[in-house]
Amino acid sequence: ALMKQGDRARSVHLLVEEASHVMFGIIAIVMKAAPIGAFGAMAVTVGRYGIGTLGNLIGLVATFYLTAVAFVILVLGVVAAIARFNIFRFLFYIRGELLLVVATSSSESALPSLMTKLEQLGCAKAVVGLVVPLGYSFNLDGTNIYMTLSTLFVSQAMGVHLSFAEQMQVMAVAMLTSKGATGVTGAGFITLAATLGSVRPELLPGMAVLLGVDKFMAECRSLTNIVGNGVAAVVVSLLEGELDREMMNRALNEGLGTGQDLQSESSDDLGADPESGSTLEHTSTA
Repeated sequence: ALMKQGDRARSVHLLVEEASHVMFGIIAIVMKAAPIGAFGAMAVTVGRYGIGTLGNLIGLVATFYLTAVAFVILVLGVVAAIARFNIFRFLFYIRGELLLVVATSSSESALPSLMTKLEQLGCAKAVVGLVVPLGYSFNLDGTNIYMTLSTLFVSQAMGVHLSFAEQMQVMAVAMLTSKGATGVTGAGFITLAATLGSVRPELLPGMAVLLGVDKFMAECRSLTNIVGNGVAAVVVSLLEGELDREMMNRALNEGLGTGQDLQSESSDDLGADPESGSTLEHTSTA
């Protein structure tokens, strides 16, 4: 609209441009100050609850990582085996997206490249376009694990006993509140507050203990989320009969990372002359 107005909208265009520079400057400040903020959160936690809290927090992070790994290998691994593909080869295939998630602590950053990878894996484009974005809101396995485990940790740290029925209530509420824990890095911590507030409000002050290690747990829950969504897309494509099994096996066996090998193979096929057996390069030279 601004471009159509021409010179009359020049002042508005300059205002928007200057505002964008200000926003980028604010983001740069936040990124540079984030490590200091994480250090401050850890310092507050240690100062308030004692140095022994670090050992408990390390145990929490380790337990969460082990639980997530067990979920990926055992649960998603069984699902992958039923769908007749290897979960470890699949993880190697999307290794680039996993590294991107580790760097950003958010699975949203890897959404476009993950969808491209799944299409190159043999999944139908329509299925990928529906399942993956929808899974980013409704298939957050890592966030569910994080919320239930963190709730139990906070309750034990504050000496609040949760009965089995209350633990099942926490899990049920977490399955609902986790649907909004996508799009922004650290949103899982906010939805955890919503879960605790709806189940046991007296546990809310205990969230300060988790603030210092939330960054480490955010990476793991984002990794679990993206793996779960990737496996779900493959399984749904299989159930709908829209999975190219030959293409998937070739991609997983060769460990294609960007699909460039597939593109080079197709270009070689186009460059070959089926009648004379010579390539286009040879033909042009002749």
